[in-house]
Amino acid sequence: MVKKIKIRETIIVEGKYDRIKLKSVADANIITTDGFKIFNNSEKQALLRNIAGKTGIIIMTDSDTSGRKIRNFIKNCVKSGESGDNADNKNSSNILNIYIPEILGKEKRKTSASKENLLGVEGTDKEILLNVLNKFGVGADMLKCDCVSISAAVRPSEESNEIKKVTKTDFYADKLTGSENSSDRRKRLCKILGIPYMSSNSLIEAVNILIGYNEYKRLVNEINKM
Repeated sequence: MVKKIKIRETIIVEGKYDRIKLKSVADANIITTDGFKIFNNSEKQALLRNIAGKTGIIIMTDSDTSGRKIRNFIKNCVKSGESGDNADNKNSSNILNIYIPEILGKEKRKTSASKENLLGVEGTDKEILLNVLNKFGVGADMLKCDCVSISAAVRPSEESNEIKKVTKTDFYADKLTGSENSSDRRKRLCKILGIPYMSSNSLIEAVNILIGYNEYKRLVNEINKM
């Protein structure tokens, strides 16, 4: 039976299928770059810089040329946040690079192999991924397969062992979307969190990684009193 490794750091992978595969072996927050889209996504770049300073990040892109380009971009992007207001984050020291082995093959869902005929995170066997994580010294605690994802700042609710996530419905109910002053309210929340202004989707992702549901509700109450 494959067990999950509990990981405090946020893991960065390329696509949603990589994320799904890694979720089967790692109890962690996992963010996708959506391939090369990260190059033009300033909001996600800002999120990665912030998270690097808060929880640290693990870059686990594919072993092909595209994966290396994305990895180098992320490293440079995060390091660019070391000056100015983010000088104390020491972001570059909070980056761990994990490399999957170069294995020839094709992912099952694809009709043809990649240009370099290499498997990505998605196609790598679970046991191999676990061995890679252990090799790089990640995740000392082993958990059962049905465990839930817990970030550094999130804690289970008293009523349940599961982690309650902030959703689009919460944002709408709390007037962070769908209201005349939604943009101003999001700006206030971003300022409290010490992150750049973000659209609702990016901010939801940031909130779930950085603080979690209970702290989010407390901050919303603060904003309501402003």
